[in-house]
Amino acid sequence: MKTPQSLRLSLLDRAVIAKGETPAETLRDLVGNAKQAEDLGFHRYWVAEHHSVPGIAGSAPTVLAAAVAAATSRIRVGTGGVMLPNHRPLVVAEQFGVLESLFEGRIDMGLGRTLGFVPAVRAALGHDLDEADHFDDLLAELLGYFSGEQTSHPGVHARPGEGLRPEPFVLAVGSGGEYAAKHGVGLVIAPSKGLAATRAKIDEYRRGFRPSAWRTEPYVVVAQTVAVAETREAAEDLLLPEQWSTALSRTRGEFRPLLPPGEIRAAEKSSRESKYLEQALTGAVYGTADEVAPRLTGLVEATGADELLIGTSSYDRKALFDSHRRLAELAGL
Repeated sequence: MKTPQSLRLSLLDRAVIAKGETPAETLRDLVGNAKQAEDLGFHRYWVAEHHSVPGIAGSAPTVLAAAVAAATSRIRVGTGGVMLPNHRPLVVAEQFGVLESLFEGRIDMGLGRTLGFVPAVRAALGHDLDEADHFDDLLAELLGYFSGEQTSHPGVHARPGEGLRPEPFVLAVGSGGEYAAKHGVGLVIAPSKGLAATRAKIDEYRRGFRPSAWRTEPYVVVAQTVAVAETREAAEDLLLPEQWSTALSRTRGEFRPLLPPGEIRAAEKSSRESKYLEQALTGAVYGTADEVAPRLTGLVEATGADELLIGTSSYDRKALFDSHRRLAELAGL
């Protein structure tokens, strides 16, 4: 059984904007964070896709991945993820074909099923909710452009793309594991509905996995929010900004730039906001290194994870880097 001292660790950066910060500053910091992650020994650095969100600058993940890959030399770089129903598979294949051509052997292609969260954004993207139902076909077409076996559009080829091998993963939100198993690619899953339900989904993926040109065996990445600090309260301060913005998005419909933890603690909160904030903190792993280590060991034992993807954002980026440093030390990177 893997322990924090033998586990592969990676980072997901959502390019979340802090109060008083411009999107340009956020994106430049993200690239700098990727360099630090490489120096600390993390395995992957992934970026995400969001559209028309006031508190997030990451709207073009393949463009951002290119900037990260150009600024680093060893760490794997990818997306967590590109929302495939928002795009045509040929365009996605060409984008990742360019990335893999420029940064051979370092590119990951994390793919999700989520569309824009509100009708106006979906309309602007030119897609409807039911397009997520066609994810299986979209994924088959996309992978086929790399293998040369796509049949949806005879005579059409991704150039560059065909013959290249960016590493594909499917992000499972609710469902999704069955697609990863069917196409023989890696699975990324978050324990949002509890460890028992997550393990059931993972076991289902492993049982249904079909070896492919991409992977001969199943591979599971568990996504988790983690913060490590000198004290438990300092670790909680790291988590509060993003958790508060998430609570506001659920109660007021808008994910806002991250506030300092002091402002959040002093803010008046509705009962619903307090409930969402408490739930978010309960689902996270945080505290001192001595407190976090057994929690991570338990998470790996409960899920059978091959890798952990840490997706923590915070107002205080220096403190967040210190958390990453402590986590790397804990894992022996």
